[in-house]
Amino acid sequence: MRWLLGGGYIAVGILHFLFPEALIAITPNWVPAKPLVITLTGIAEAAGGVALLQPWSAALRRAGGIGLAIYAVCVFPANINHMLIDIGSAHPRLGWGYHIPRMLLQPVLIWLALWVSNDHKFDAA
Repeated sequence: MRWLLGGGYIAVGILHFLFPEALIAITPNWVPAKPLVITLTGIAEAAGGVALLQPWSAALRRAGGIGLAIYAVCVFPANINHMLIDIGSAHPRLGWGYHIPRMLLQPVLIWLALWVSNDHKFDAA
């Protein structure tokens, strides 16, 4: 599961650089410097994914998981905005069948980032 999540975040991070206009379009209007934010969030996703996948440091994997969990909380307003834009349009492209599961999966992504980044060992103390 760690490999799937890490690889997914790396792929989505790269998409920030390939299709920034699509992400800028769903970013709430109150976010300043949208192109810069999209670039930084792409870097954050890719870096978090790399941190999850690297085999040398459990501490770095844990930091990556915590960072990705925080990231998922921070981008939730953009996910909501995306839903409102799409559902509010005359011809929704994705519809409720995409957006409702996406909203419900956000807490799962947060939990999963934390879970896969833990080494699952129990301390004696």
